[in-house]
Order: sequence, then structure tokens, then C-alpha cells
Amino acid sequence: MASPTHDAPPDPEGAPLTFAGLGENPRVRPVAREVLSDAWFVLRRATFDWRGPDGTWTRQQREAYDRGNGATILLYDPEAGTVLLTRQFRWPAFENGHPDGMLIEACAGLLDDDDPETAIRREAHEETGVRVGEVRHLFDAYMSPGSVTERLHFFAAPYRSADLRAEDGGGVAAEGEEIELVELRLDDALAMVGTGEIADGKTIMLLGWADREGVVR
Repeated sequence: MASPTHDAPPDPEGAPLTFAGLGENPRVRPVAREVLSDAWFVLRRATFDWRGPDGTWTRQQREAYDRGNGATILLYDPEAGTVLLTRQFRWPAFENGHPDGMLIEACAGLLDDDDPETAIRREAHEETGVRVGEVRHLFDAYMSPGSVTERLHFFAAPYRSADLRAEDGGGVAAEGEEIELVELRLDDALAMVGTGEIADGKTIMLLGWADREGVVR
């Protein structure tokens, strides 16, 4: 939302206001941030001045949901030609038209206080029971930059069928997680993207990477 253009005054030192965690952009002058909700994660409203291409300033507001950053990993068996995914209930998808809310996904989770690699090793073990060896960092991406601050770190690592169910997996019961393992041939998983049976964005990105890189036979 934007208000009429105006001359945006600088702070007393003549420089834009700054807030912890923000980048630098000479066309952006932060004005204020306020917390609207912190019942689970944090919803904030930011007020800032934006300088248009003609040099005029417009005061604008945006709301952003801050749930922290996360990591995701594609586990693949290069010999068997399979990928190891999970299935769990996702209320937001169910609320927005998914037939049963049971999404097939690559394993993922929030970083909490860990670095991305440590976090994804933890999540892979909690969700699948697999203790992964060497992991490969692929790329980072903002998954919903219009409304959510989260930056997701993407990884991939091989696994073997013999590694499955070496330990319980299935998620953390205390956090309400009930996670099923879904092992698919890569070709079948890619076909399920086309049919809508796999509809999770991060998973589609990882499957596309695996297909382009030819990591399975």
C-alpha cells in the first residue's frame, strides 16, 4: 500500500534510519516496524519510504511473516534411481484446496540456532531415520518473498536403502509430527509433479535439480 508522494526527511545525521537485519538500498528509507502478532512466529508491519525513478519519495507499508530461516534436502539413491521423500499433513494446503492436506515433500525444517548443514542433518535424521554422510549445498532461495522473510538453504545427499529405518524417524511426536516415508523412482516423482500429486515448491525444485544433474541412474 502506498500513500501520496512526499519529501522524506532524513534522520538528524542526514542518513536513512536502519534496523537490525536489513540490507542496504539507497532507494529505501526505513521508518518503523511494529509487531502485529507473535502467537507462534512473528508478523510485523514495516513502514518505509521508497524513492521512485523520478526521485520522488512515497511512503509505503508492507507486512511480513518471520518464521526464521530453514533448510531442505533431497536424499537420493544413485544406484536404485530413487529419491526419499516424506508425507505429512499440512493445514495451510488443506485450507487452500488440497484434497487431503497430505503433502509429499523433501525433508526440511527450521534452522533454530544451528547452521544450515547441522540443521538439515538433524532434520533428515528426525524425519527419515537416515544419518546422512557428506551433503552438497546447492543454492539458497526466498520461497515467498512477497510475504514471508524465510530464506531456504537447499542440500542434496545420497542414501542407501539399507540406511532406511536404521532408527525410528517419523518426526518429533512432541511437536505433533506424524511423518511417513515415501520412496519413489525419480522418473515417477517427476511424473507426479505433472499430475499434481507432488505440489510442494521446494520438492519440485529439488527434483528438477536431480533430473538436470543426472544424479541417479
